[in-house]
Amino acid sequence: MIWQISFDPAFPVWSIVLFAAVALAGALFGLYNRLRGSWLRLGAVLALALALLNPTLLQEEREKLKSVVALVIDQSDSQKLGNRNEQTNKTAEAVKSLLARLSGFEVREIVAQNNRDVDQEASTALFDALRKGLQDVPPERVAGSIMITDGQVHDIPADAKSLGIKAPVHALITGNAGEFDRRIVIKRSPRFGIVGENQSIQFRVEDSNIPDGQPIEVRVLIDGDYYTSTLVRAGTTSTFTFKVPHAGKTIIEFEAETVKGEITTLNNRAFSVMDGIRENLRVLLVSGAPHSGERTWRNLLKSDASVDLVHFTILRPPEKQDGTPINQLSLIAFPTRELFVEKIESFDLIIFDRYQLRGVLPVLYFDNIARYVENGGAVLIAAGPEYANNESIYRTPIAPVLPAVPSGNILEGPFYPSVSDAGKKHPVTRGLEGSASSPPKWSRWYRYIDAADTTGDVIMNGPDNKPLLILDRPGDGRIAIMLSDQVWLWARGFEGGGPHVSLLRRLGHWLMKEPQLDEESLTTKTNGNRLTITRQTMGDDPGPLSILLPDGTLNKVPLKKFDEGLWRTTIKADSPGLYQLANGDLKALAHVGPANPREFQGVISTTEKLAPLAKATRGLVTRVVNDSGNLVIPRIIPVQGSNFTAGSGLLGLKTTNATILKGITRLPLFTGFLGLALLLAALSAMWAREGR
Repeated sequence: MIWQISFDPAFPVWSIVLFAAVALAGALFGLYNRLRGSWLRLGAVLALALALLNPTLLQEEREKLKSVVALVIDQSDSQKLGNRNEQTNKTAEAVKSLLARLSGFEVREIVAQNNRDVDQEASTALFDALRKGLQDVPPERVAGSIMITDGQVHDIPADAKSLGIKAPVHALITGNAGEFDRRIVIKRSPRFGIVGENQSIQFRVEDSNIPDGQPIEVRVLIDGDYYTSTLVRAGTTSTFTFKVPHAGKTIIEFEAETVKGEITTLNNRAFSVMDGIRENLRVLLVSGAPHSGERTWRNLLKSDASVDLVHFTILRPPEKQDGTPINQLSLIAFPTRELFVEKIESFDLIIFDRYQLRGVLPVLYFDNIARYVENGGAVLIAAGPEYANNESIYRTPIAPVLPAVPSGNILEGPFYPSVSDAGKKHPVTRGLEGSASSPPKWSRWYRYIDAADTTGDVIMNGPDNKPLLILDRPGDGRIAIMLSDQVWLWARGFEGGGPHVSLLRRLGHWLMKEPQLDEESLTTKTNGNRLTITRQTMGDDPGPLSILLPDGTLNKVPLKKFDEGLWRTTIKADSPGLYQLANGDLKALAHVGPANPREFQGVISTTEKLAPLAKATRGLVTRVVNDSGNLVIPRIIPVQGSNFTAGSGLLGLKTTNATILKGITRLPLFTGFLGLALLLAALSAMWAREGR
C-alpha cells in the first residue's frame, strides 16, 4: 500500500494563487497592526484556498515485478562441432533449473542462430538477438544476461554503454580447452576474369594450436574437377594462377590436408566464385554476292555490342572482266591466306552467306576450314540457290562436316517456316514469338533449297515439313545450315515480319558456345537459401537429380517438367557451402552463402573475446566443462543495486524495485459535509472574533 496526496483544482491554479496572495496580504497587514482576529482570518483564508485546490488522498495498490533474465542460447553452426550441442543443452537445462528456484526472476529464453541473409555473412550475432529479445522490457527490469556459447561471437559491443542496459553479462563457454584447428583463407580473389586470360588468387593456410611442421598440401579443383596440387607453409600467403576456362560462373576450390583430431575439417576447404567474361566475339562474314538478305546479316551482327565483325562481299569474281578499275570497285583485296590460314583460329564464328565456288577462295582452304570446325570452331551456312548447283560449297573438302546434302532441287513458292518438335525443346528456337499458333504468326518465305540427307538436330521445318534449319556438332566444333535465303523478308516487315533478331542472335550465340544455349545442360540459381536447378534436355524424362550436400549426404530429388525441354526443381539449402549436382553425364556446382563464412574462420572455443565486456559489466566468463569432462555450472545469486557479484563460482543477477499498479482508492479531503463544516467553522470563528 502506498499513500499520497494529489490536487484537482476547481479553478485555474493562477486564480487560486492570486486570491490566496491578496487574502494573505490582508491577514499579514492585520497581524502587523495587531488587529483583532487576524490569526483566524489567516486560517480561514488558507482553509478556503486549500478547499479550492481540492486535495485528494490516494491509496495505490502495487505488485512487485520480477527481474528479467535473458538466457541467450547460441545455436550457430560452430556450436554443432564436437559435443558442444550436447553441452549447450545440458547447460541450458541446468541454468533454467537454478533460476526456477529463485522466485524473483523471470527467464526470457532467446535462441540465436546463424544470420541467413543472402547479402550478409553467416555469423554469430548474440547481442543482436539479445536486443531483439529484450526490446519490450524496460532497462531497469533487466537482471542480466547469461549466454551459452563457444565464445566465437561476431557482434560484441565496443563498450558496455552501447548495450543500453545496466546489468551484468555472463558467458558460459562450451567446448574443451586445448582444441586445435587448421583452416584455409582466401586473401584476394577477383570477381571477374576474361576467358582464356590468366587470373590469380591469393590464399593462406592458418593453423591454431598446431605446432609448425612439414609443408601442407593444398589441392585445387576448378568446377569440381581436380586441377593441381601445391605445397605451402602455414601462415604464408601463396598465389595460384590459372586461365579462366569459360564464360559464366567458375568455382575454384582449395582443400588443405587435414590434421587428425582437429575440431572440424569444414574450414579446410575454401571457395572462390568468379564470373568469366568473353572478350568481344570475332565473326567473319563472307557474302558470295550482293543480295537482298546481305544487309540483314550485317545489321544484326553490327548491332550486337559483344561482336567484332569482319565482313567481305565478293563484288566481282576473278573470271568477270567488265573493265571497271579495281580502285572503283573495292576498298581492299580479299586477304584469303591471312583469314583462312594464318588467323582462322582467332575467329569464333565464320558465316558463309550465299557463297559459291568462283575461284576467290582456293578449294584447298576449305580443308583448313573443316579442321577448324572439328577442333572447336563454328561455321554457319546461309544457303541460297548456289548451294544446289555444281558451284556449291558442298563440293569442297568441308562437305564431311556439313549437316545437309543438297539434292539439287530448288523449291519456289510460299511456305511458313515452322518450329519442329525438336526445335520446341531447343534453346535456339524454344518460345520464338509467334511459333505457338498454326500457321505461325509470321510472314511466309518463297524459296527453299532441298536436301537429300541430313544429320544433327532439325529445329525448323520448311515446306512439307522438310528440314530448314539444322544444327550439328562435328568433332569439338559446331555447324549450322539454313536452307533458305529468305530470312530478310522478316527483317523487312513483309506480311508483318517475324522474329529474325531473336532467331539469328540465338543461333549465332549457340554456335559460339554460349552455355545458356546448350541443348543439354544442368544449371543452378541461388536465391537466399533456396537453390533452383534446371535441366535442359532434348530427350524425354532425364530422371532424378543427385545432390551431394556440404556435409557429405547424398540425396536423390525428382525433376518436374517445367516447359518443353526444361525440367526443374527447387530445394531448401539449410547449410552454407558447396552443393554438387549430377544428372546423367552432366554435373554442376552451386555455392550457397558466403564463399568463406566468418562462422568457420574461427571455431576454437574461447573465453577471451567476451571477457572484456563481462569484466566491464561485472559479469562472469567461465567454461562449463572442466578438465575431467564434467559439467560445472556456477551458483546463481540475486544481488541488490549495482553491487553485482561474479567470480569464485558465483553468478550475480540484479533484482529490480519495479512495481505494477493494480488499483487506486481516492478519498477527497474537502468535499461533502465534512469539508463544508470545516469551512463554515473557520469563517464563523473569524466573524465572531472580529465582531466583538
